[in-house]
Amino acid sequence: MKSIENEKNHIIPYKTFLYVLAVLIALTLTSVTLTQISLGALTVTIALIIAAIKSSFVLRIFMHLKFENKMFSRAVIGVIMLLCAVITVTLLDYLNR
Repeated sequence: MKSIENEKNHIIPYKTFLYVLAVLIALTLTSVTLTQISLGALTVTIALIIAAIKSSFVLRIFMHLKFENKMFSRAVIGVIMLLCAVITVTLLDYLNR
C-alpha cells in the first residue's frame, strides 16, 4: 500500500487548461455549425468523431489519464472500442432501414 508521501503529483499549468478549453469550445461550435449543414448520414459520423476527440481531451487532461498507469489507459481504450462497435452496429442498422 502506498503512503501519501510517495504519491506523485502532476501539476498542469493553467495555460494548458486554457488551450484545452479553447479547443473544446471550438469543437463544440464546429459540431453545432455542422448540424446546420445537411450531409445526410455523414453528419452523424462527423459529429461522433468530434465528440470522440472532445472526450479524449477531457480524459487525458482533466482526468489526468495521461499520467496514470498503462492499465487504466488500456481499459479506457477497450471501453472506447466496445462503444465504437456498438455505435457502428447502430449506424449500420439506421442506414439500412
